[in-house]
Amino acid sequence: MKNDSTFQNLTDEELVEQIVKTNNDILFGILYERFAHLVYNKCYGFTKTKVEAQDLAQDVFIKLYQKLSSFSGKSKFSTWLYAFTYNLCVDYVNKNVLQKVHSDDLEPEDYDHINIEVEDYSLFQLKEDTLKKALEIIAPEDKMILLLKYQDDFPLKSIKEILNISESAVKMRLKRAKSRIIEVYNDLI
Repeated sequence: MKNDSTFQNLTDEELVEQIVKTNNDILFGILYERFAHLVYNKCYGFTKTKVEAQDLAQDVFIKLYQKLSSFSGKSKFSTWLYAFTYNLCVDYVNKNVLQKVHSDDLEPEDYDHINIEVEDYSLFQLKEDTLKKALEIIAPEDKMILLLKYQDDFPLKSIKEILNISESAVKMRLKRAKSRIIEVYNDLI
């Protein structure tokens, strides 16, 4: 077996391939070191405390170790890991019912009639504290797509891959999520 420094030089995809082949915990540790901060930050965006985010990030890596063989290599590993992490975060939020539904208990389908054109610059004009509160209130799926686009600065093509939906579906979900965040934000001020 190669020494650890040799594995440090592998691409993420090559490292994953070696981990899947060998089930080597040391190699998984290298992968963990590369992505721990990134995963923690994503988890923190969905939780209310650092401890909760650390626990959720730990869960992500435990499940990642178990599911690593399902990485097919059709996209970059980092893109796949983002999708994996976001899906677990959304599941976590949904299971813990810490979400306040503020918009008169409307279901996502009830928003289909909304046809408001919300420009991106409107989002950037919102006050940070109130925006954080609004992000806690909207549905996790809306929060996820907004964070992917505006916090992580992912292009539509990457979001399409992460969510495994068409580009037009990404655009529609972004439009709806922007409308919802503005609506909730306005209710809070």
